[in-house]
Amino acid sequence: MDLTPELAELIARRFGVLGDATRLRLLNLMHASGEASVSELVEATGSSQANVSKHLALLLRERMVARRREGSRAFYRIADPTLMKLCDEVCGAVRDQLRELSTLVEAAETAGIPS
Repeated sequence: MDLTPELAELIARRFGVLGDATRLRLLNLMHASGEASVSELVEATGSSQANVSKHLALLLRERMVARRREGSRAFYRIADPTLMKLCDEVCGAVRDQLRELSTLVEAAETAGIPS
């Protein structure tokens, strides 16, 4: 793949959108439930309605999620299935690193090395 400056900018923007813990939690909640209303996401995250709506608007604008209206309620779902593949890969790598670190800490404690 030829990574032109324009393509690099688009990719960096996408990673920038994913570089926020609240947005990652929202995506994870939508992934787990398939679809969630704003009020469900507010309750699950403990964030304010305004904060959740701000993050959802950005995810919607970047076409990472889709919205469905039902009366006055809005329901969101993941629109780009590659997002969860990417998140699964990153989460798996982080879990592996944490396991390795835990193993090193246990080995150090067993050897009597103070922490």
